Amino acid sequence: MSSDTINWKHLPGENNVSRFVLPNGIIVLCKPDFNSPSIVISGFLHGGSIQDPGDKLGLASFTSYALMRGTVFRNVKQIYNDLESIGASFGFGASVQTTSFGGKCLSEDLPLLMKTLTESLLYPVFPVTQVRKLKTQIISGLQQREQDTGEVASLRFDEILFPNHPYGRPEDGYVETVQRISQKDLINFHKRTYGPKGMVIVFAGSIEIQRANDLVYEALGGWENMDWQPPPEVPYYSPLSETVEEFIPVEGKYQMDLIMGCHGPARLSDDYLAASIGNNILGQFGMMGRIGNEVREKSGLAYYASTSLNSWMQGGSWEITAGINPINYKKATEIIINELIRFVDEPVNDEELEDAKSSYIGSLPLSVESNNGVASAILRMERFGLGLDYLQKFPENIEKISKQDIQNTAQKYINPKKLAIISAGPRSSEKN
Repeated sequence: MSSDTINWKHLPGENNVSRFVLPNGIIVLCKPDFNSPSIVISGFLHGGSIQDPGDKLGLASFTSYALMRGTVFRNVKQIYNDLESIGASFGFGASVQTTSFGGKCLSEDLPLLMKTLTESLLYPVFPVTQVRKLKTQIISGLQQREQDTGEVASLRFDEILFPNHPYGRPEDGYVETVQRISQKDLINFHKRTYGPKGMVIVFAGSIEIQRANDLVYEALGGWENMDWQPPPEVPYYSPLSETVEEFIPVEGKYQMDLIMGCHGPARLSDDYLAASIGNNILGQFGMMGRIGNEVREKSGLAYYASTSLNSWMQGGSWEITAGINPINYKKATEIIINELIRFVDEPVNDEELEDAKSSYIGSLPLSVESNNGVASAILRMERFGLGLDYLQKFPENIEKISKQDIQNTAQKYINPKKLAIISAGPRSSEKN
């Protein structure tokens, strides 16, 4: 899709998204769209797993899940019955640096969603019986994770790439750390990490701007938390000094999951877009780019193979993942490394560059066709300080990227001799 055929002014931007800041620091953004009868709410608070104690990893995540298990005003059954009665949804979750929330309802039912948000943030009681039930559910999920070869490999990959670092720790913790978490821990964590300063809430859908601002002001405008502690800065991490290759046996499996990679750009790095376009060429476009074509299509060595960029405020990772038969491990890794060498040593060709640019530009309008997509896009722009004009300037910023930009970025981040190479699968693969 050519950028010339798209009316970029219709995308979320300065001309159609409002931004209002409450005296207590809450930021309200609103993109009205009366073509839909529904409204999506999305947002976050500052604070997440970066504030987990080392022996109680998973505390931020546990706390976020427990917010709706009972408040001063309603028990868990009442909360979920009220949502179900109007066909609405709402929930919380935690990542490294934020605790997020989101939900959807019809326009006339928005007061109930705001009530749920407000009660959960300001008045959770963390009932002992619900905490026990939730802990059992979380631990069960973590035990299942230990049998998932992809998850096992990914966890170890993060630990190798970011040793003793918030980015290298699972946000939902480990079985043994979650077992140590008590109701008192949840209460104390909520008390010191939940507050209005810098909180962001986005509305997208059938709502007037003034109504959105008024609803938030009435519900949360008086919220203060004198015990709130801002999250710490993300610490520095060192690049790999050599290739680290590890195999993790997972009994009862036939497939091996492989993850390889290195550090990548932070979301606000000047070369983030060049890395994104390069990643599209390397392992996303068409049949999963060069990696997918060479490892899966041509060689038949993988059930799937692709690449991804994971970029955060202060860093990121550039990853290659593949699902393979253990007997193909050595050959598959050799092909992937050879493709990385080519990607670093040689510029991409004109056709690859134009295809990747067209793919990026053409997919953007599709990503904001729904209220969910609009809310997510606005939230990202606010979260990373990209500016509300980011989407509308997106095509010109993509078109500026050159083959040399991509090669420079590849050479900056990817060293084929210094990779984390982690695999997990049947024990027989250990010698392959």
